[in-house]
Amino acid sequence: MRIALFQPDIAGNVGAVLRLAACLGAGVDLIEPMGFAWNDKARRRSAMDYESHVEVVRHADWEAFAAEVPGRLVLFTTRGEVRLPEARFEADDTLLFGSESAGAPDLVHTRADLTVRIPLRPGLRSLNLAVTAGIALAEALRQTGGWPE
Repeated sequence: MRIALFQPDIAGNVGAVLRLAACLGAGVDLIEPMGFAWNDKARRRSAMDYESHVEVVRHADWEAFAAEVPGRLVLFTTRGEVRLPEARFEADDTLLFGSESAGAPDLVHTRADLTVRIPLRPGLRSLNLAVTAGIALAEALRQTGGWPE
């Protein structure tokens, strides 16, 4: 199971996702460009000491990432066709999340094998990126028996 972030804007969210992935055993793909400098200081501050416990792959752009997706690409989006409670996951899925400011463009939606939305109360727009990734990964691991022992 992998988590992919499409052009993330906020270093703190990336750090929270790295920590989540490290603790639950998922890899992380970062699709550039990112909205912040990804240098040693930024990584240490955002990921704390968890970065060494997670496999992180950086991709120069969308095309480079899309050419390497190992299994299904599952996009989490407010425009998702399937509600999370009805979504079915596979162990080699890559859970993809759009940028905090713009979400995922149409070309990303078109490439996705499955688009999923987390149901929210009426009138509310979206959850924080790291929170969404945590909810999504927890459900995908539950369904596939992928929780760490």
